[in-house]
Amino acid sequence: MDAVQQAVVSVISQVLSGRNLNQVLSEIVNTLPKLTPQQRGALQDLSYGTLRYYGQLNAILDAILKKPVQDAHIRYLLLVALYQLQYSKAAQHAIVDFAVKATHKRNPAAGSLVNAVLRNFLRRKEELLELASRTEVGYYSYPQWWINEIKSQYNEAAKAVLLAGNQHPPMCLRINRKQTTIEEYLALLKQHNINACIIEPNAILLEQPMNVDKLPGFFEGLVSVQDAGAQYAAQFIDIQAGMRVLDACAAPGGKSAHLLESAQIELVALDKNAQRLERVRENMLRLQLNANLVTGDAGQPSDWWDGKPFQRILADVPCSATGVVRRHPDIKWLRRLSDIESFAQQQQQILTALWPLLETGGKLLYVTCSVMRRENQQVIEEFTSQHSDVTQIVLSAPEMNDGQLLPNDQHDGFYYALLQK
Repeated sequence: MDAVQQAVVSVISQVLSGRNLNQVLSEIVNTLPKLTPQQRGALQDLSYGTLRYYGQLNAILDAILKKPVQDAHIRYLLLVALYQLQYSKAAQHAIVDFAVKATHKRNPAAGSLVNAVLRNFLRRKEELLELASRTEVGYYSYPQWWINEIKSQYNEAAKAVLLAGNQHPPMCLRINRKQTTIEEYLALLKQHNINACIIEPNAILLEQPMNVDKLPGFFEGLVSVQDAGAQYAAQFIDIQAGMRVLDACAAPGGKSAHLLESAQIELVALDKNAQRLERVRENMLRLQLNANLVTGDAGQPSDWWDGKPFQRILADVPCSATGVVRRHPDIKWLRRLSDIESFAQQQQQILTALWPLLETGGKLLYVTCSVMRRENQQVIEEFTSQHSDVTQIVLSAPEMNDGQLLPNDQHDGFYYALLQK
């Protein structure tokens, strides 16, 4: 456990210095080949959890300390231990003992401080949790700018949006209709004692998340992991057999595959990152689907477009990912308010660049996994005001408001806008 705890401290330190959580985790796991699968799972859980509740944990630590801890490593170690004491099922005495021993290896003089802080928390837990909740950052565990934005946009729904981002994400499956039916696959899950329920025409919600290698038929292409909210893309874009379709920001390929499972189309799957495009290729092979994979920037079609128009374009554009923060808790602490405007400008540029590629009568589906209006409704309002040949088609789905899906216990947060030329 000592190696795991130290590795988590390294993860937290690097992420809060501006690095991507998944990338850091991957690098650290590669440097620790002797970790057992259980230890790797603990490393991921502690890293995700500490970042998920970083705002609250910081507030608790500040309430305990009489003066700041100068060594950032020890401060992060305390935050990890506080997360374990509050949210894990590990024995409290073992958590404290591991933290003290880890501190002694770095700075023997600080061991008594770590011991005192953690035992102080255990004695005063309810009081300290209440103290932490008096600030919005401590209560919601988001940066203040993020809280302000959500409150200004969603009013009475803001609390639910923020708290949903701190929950463990649901695991949802998409059925490959070319190979099975949703009823058949649900029965297959039942045979394997896996509890699940149907929540959309092609979507199954698992009662408990699990590794894909435990899903029957996964490697044979019967099913894919895809959030229920993301599955609306194939439904909204209204594709028909024989159409030429562009997925303009395709990686990792979930929506591309769903389009191909839904109709016999000619699909161009575009992404500017060749390495990420390989993931699309891998998904296509597993699902026994075919697409024309193209490396290129959606915002610069002159570099890759062959001049043949598309009947449908899916523009799942780069965004702040504020609607999927429970899957990527590092986003909360890496994003800045200025990033939202930068994304909005990039989104506008991509829309403007792709529009000439769409034939008259064709449809473009604009998608983000953001809950920020500046990246969603405002981008569409600006685009439609600047183009006279655009008609926005009203979309409807359960709990969708003006194209915005908010995160809940069945799906993440997404925005959809369907534009016809």
